[in-house]
Amino acid sequence: MAGGLWFAEDQQQGLELSFKIKNTLVSKQTKYQKLDIYETYKHGILFTLDDFVMTTEHDEFVYHELIAHVPLFSHKHLENVLIIGGGDGGTAREVVKHPVTKIDMVEIDEEVVEMSKKYMPSLSKELTNPKVHLFFQDGVEFVQNTASEYDLIIIDSTDPLGPGEGLFDTEFYRTCLTALKDRGILVAQAESPFDNPNRVEQIFSKLRNVFPVVSAYTGIIPTYPGGLWCFAFCCKEPEALNFFDEARYNALQLELRYYNKRIHTACFALPEFVKTLCQTE
Repeated sequence: MAGGLWFAEDQQQGLELSFKIKNTLVSKQTKYQKLDIYETYKHGILFTLDDFVMTTEHDEFVYHELIAHVPLFSHKHLENVLIIGGGDGGTAREVVKHPVTKIDMVEIDEEVVEMSKKYMPSLSKELTNPKVHLFFQDGVEFVQNTASEYDLIIIDSTDPLGPGEGLFDTEFYRTCLTALKDRGILVAQAESPFDNPNRVEQIFSKLRNVFPVVSAYTGIIPTYPGGLWCFAFCCKEPEALNFFDEARYNALQLELRYYNKRIHTACFALPEFVKTLCQTE
């Protein structure tokens, strides 16, 4: 492509998403994956793993606000939260806005966290919050060995490839179910219904084999494949699907850029083809 340095992600056969690059800030192979951080002209910092876009400063707020605040405001009384993945720190940044007691965050690749602290402080600024306890290990092993019970588990994973593959297995979902309290909620990023419909269908099929209640919600994230992104919402009791803590919402007065109380309900309204993939009514 003419006109300087570009990063291009091959999102689908015959379709690329390209960013014009000012500077390459990091390009390295960690123990687990290829990690690159770029300064772009239009989207601020661009963070990629194995040449797949993980986040950009331009639109990261949509993903992080949705994956965090939808389940947080669906729970009546939160104390302990587990984040699996999320090494950029964006999800932890949103969770600490709530009156939670403890946040355990498990990230397999320590270099993701260190590079985020250095180059993406707007995302990683709460990783030093005393409520956040970082564990650099495999998320599957952590959940298998934990003695803790969580009110909320957020699976903020990469795609089901490489180090993130085990976070999409049925057995992993079973261990997460065990690690949840009776009124606990699990939310997971669940891929693109345009770019990977088969993957979306598989994720929800596996979740339905484990959780009594499984639903889906979506958000618009321009730099993700297809623009429309799915999230899985799972719980042991159906009450959480219909609950919104309006008193806490009003008391916190959060200054957010995407999420609000109308979005909380509206994001569960799905296009027909997404309802079919996620097997929702």
